[in-house]
Amino acid sequence: MLDLFVSSRVRRKIIVVFAKYPDFKTHARGLAKLIKEDPGNIQRELERMAEGNFLIVTKKGKTKIYQTNKQYPILKELQSIVIKSQKGTTKPSKTIG
Repeated sequence: MLDLFVSSRVRRKIIVVFAKYPDFKTHARGLAKLIKEDPGNIQRELERMAEGNFLIVTKKGKTKIYQTNKQYPILKELQSIVIKSQKGTTKPSKTIG
């Protein structure tokens, strides 16, 4: 269902992870490994989502750590769409990396 509204496969996968698991924190390479996508593509999408305030970025040394912005205005609606469109996915650990 989400593919009707979000054309980028990588962006859809990122939205699913962060909307479904709002306490999840990760860096680009950890997320790339989790969702089996190219780290470069992941990094570009993460930056776009951070610029749009869907994600919060914190730095740990030189590494950027991304997590869901729980104050994002349409987070609850997005979570509802994601949950309705997903069946039987595995929950990631709270932090990767």
